[in-house]
Amino acid sequence: MDDRAKGIRKGGAGGKANDVNADLIAVVVAMDSSAPCVLTIPQANALPSGPFELAHRSLQSGLRGWVEQQTGQPLGYIEQLYTFADRDRVGADDRVVSISYLALTHQDEAGDPAGHWGSWYDYFPWEDHRSGTPAVVLDELRPRLMEWADGTDDGTTRLDRRRRAAIAFGFDDRHWNEELALQRYELLYEAALVEEAIRAGHSAAPTSVSGRSMIADHRRILATGIARLRSKIKYRPVVFELMPPVFTLLQLQRTVEALAGRLVRKPNFRRLIEQQELVEETGETTAETGGRPAQLYRFRHAVLDERVIAGTKLPLSRA
Repeated sequence: MDDRAKGIRKGGAGGKANDVNADLIAVVVAMDSSAPCVLTIPQANALPSGPFELAHRSLQSGLRGWVEQQTGQPLGYIEQLYTFADRDRVGADDRVVSISYLALTHQDEAGDPAGHWGSWYDYFPWEDHRSGTPAVVLDELRPRLMEWADGTDDGTTRLDRRRRAAIAFGFDDRHWNEELALQRYELLYEAALVEEAIRAGHSAAPTSVSGRSMIADHRRILATGIARLRSKIKYRPVVFELMPPVFTLLQLQRTVEALAGRLVRKPNFRRLIEQQELVEETGETTAETGGRPAQLYRFRHAVLDERVIAGTKLPLSRA
């Protein structure tokens, strides 16, 4: 690919050099009033990324530089997500290794924003179960997945496909597991029900697909970030990286629900937050909730030095 710098060079058999392109790619997440948003480069509908160069002091500093240069968005919390190195992942002649990172920030911190913020549910409409099972799951994905499963003459393969679909999407009275975001996307890719699979030639004819597509395998990388964050909020207080300095407990609960795509039980949620001493009162209230004044809280940073945090543990409603 012409716009990728060749950041790693290794000697091959017989002294022949193999060129391997090393990219840094960011899944940058922030919250708006109702949904988690992901930062993209609008022109290409792509995650911010760029080659790792010798001038970069570290992988993280290189990533931060590319994101700010491409989108104007400075990064706060950041952690390495996954390294993608499949041979055919971008359809290029040269091997491309992408080292991905998950970053949590605030939309309003950008000085001169050039990127675009969009709900991650625009890319994964089947992932938002806050109002019950989305219609797209029942009306579109379930029948198409069953058709895909039954489209094989091998009985074992047919049963295996049906079982995988049931586990991933909560069919046949199974519970919906919010952490299986990546498995669901990859199942839809295998069944050629997303545009990326059709572009890659996994479907002979165009078909109706769900969710907004991205270039190359960027939607797969985004799904990996969603799965990681949904898992991590259960045992680490990373949700506070997405919160304003002061907030109500209802705002905190709504943020957790938006990230998980699931509702939580209000009494259990508040009891767990208080028992773990994750927040402290500011002594101030707000009337912006529309009802009686609500107490404002802030994250109690001292708790990080006192003990290992159990996290919110998401007391999920199974109703």
